Amino acid sequence: MTETAWIRFPKDFLWGAATSAYQIEGGWNEDGRGPSIWDHFCRQPGRVQTGENGDSAADHYHRWAEDVDLMSQIGLKAYRFSVAWTRILPTGAGAVNKAGLDFYDRLVDALLEKGITPYPTLFHYDLPQPLQDRGGWPNRDTAKLFGDYAAVIGARLGDRVDHWITHNEPWVTAFLGHLTGEHAPGQRNPFATVAATHHVLLSHGYALQALRAAAKRPLQVGAALNLSPSYPASSAPTDQKAVQFTDGFINRIILDPLLKGRYPEDFTSSWVWRWLERGLGRRSRQLIQADDLKVIAAPMDFVGVNYYTRAVVRYLPVVQSMQTRPKDSEYSQMWEIYPPGLYDLLTRLHKEYGHANWLVSENGVPVPDVVAADGGVHDPDRIRYLRNHILQVQRALAAGVPVSGYFVWSLLDNFEWVYGYGRRFGLVYVDFATKQRTLKDSGKWYAQVIRDNGLQA
Repeated sequence: MTETAWIRFPKDFLWGAATSAYQIEGGWNEDGRGPSIWDHFCRQPGRVQTGENGDSAADHYHRWAEDVDLMSQIGLKAYRFSVAWTRILPTGAGAVNKAGLDFYDRLVDALLEKGITPYPTLFHYDLPQPLQDRGGWPNRDTAKLFGDYAAVIGARLGDRVDHWITHNEPWVTAFLGHLTGEHAPGQRNPFATVAATHHVLLSHGYALQALRAAAKRPLQVGAALNLSPSYPASSAPTDQKAVQFTDGFINRIILDPLLKGRYPEDFTSSWVWRWLERGLGRRSRQLIQADDLKVIAAPMDFVGVNYYTRAVVRYLPVVQSMQTRPKDSEYSQMWEIYPPGLYDLLTRLHKEYGHANWLVSENGVPVPDVVAADGGVHDPDRIRYLRNHILQVQRALAAGVPVSGYFVWSLLDNFEWVYGYGRRFGLVYVDFATKQRTLKDSGKWYAQVIRDNGLQA
């Protein structure tokens, strides 16, 4: 009889799960919390497919202690959550809301008591609506105000919290919020998109400075980036050209300024970029000012990688590329499932950017879960998805990529933005009518992976 092979991870490998404030907290108008752009966006007819909103979500604001107990039951080594800017500064600036600070203070203390490392994210799409009314991310002032907000939360939690994420998915904030209009604030303005991209990245640099200054001690600070490897739909040279464009449009537009201190040259030399810059110059002051890129590219301690799917593209005149759906692939409710893409992405990132600490900050899949007659939630498709992606992380480690951890998206079923409550990502099932929690089979499986610090090959 042959012994079963095991895939083991480094002794200090960080097994975690992630959430975001608007998607789970609820309590949208309690204890001084101000309105965010998502509160406003969800109330516009047709914006959310189901007509739902995050007013109550998973009610984590009231059930946080129960949720920390669930994290402990799973055995999480780390928990990535986001801080709602509007709980700390209800209008985005000015007077600090003590009740909001107290909430996150209690959460952090409870996590530490259970031996769970907190990974707070300062921004996960929920810009204060009063700042949007003043121009939002296309307004350069918002970047400075984000630094001020980081200083406030850093001063309160920086004595105990060692790891911080400034932004979750800057590309989504800029492009889905300002170019396609799929996310709040729902704009479709290419000039606003370029300005928002730069100012979100600039705000990351300001926040990094502010956190370190406020804590007055060494911290680990990074950002979580949504990244997708691109592949040609055929062997045609034009499709390879489409890959280059897509990679620049989705990945390098964010990676290069953060890790190389410059925007991608194939973008900045294009007529589209020059046209946008000229338009911005006519509308306002110079977009990229002296030292901006130096602030943006200040060294990060880790780089978060959010991976869900790949992009398979073909060339299309004028728009340069169009994503296709490979016929023989497996699909979730939202995307193609392609585990090798995570390995390809991590190895490419390490080769081209050479950072010493990569963190898989999100990875997960929506499954149409139901509570079975036996009271359990049986989700073998999610288990298979997580297993196959964790194996790709191990492949990357074996190839020499310094990956320090893996965070499942998500701890809880949540409000999934424009999909409302119709997409379930959680390790924990949430009955959104009663808010009752049920640990899914995937949560139990992940607990075993953590206990074993690995899995069977």
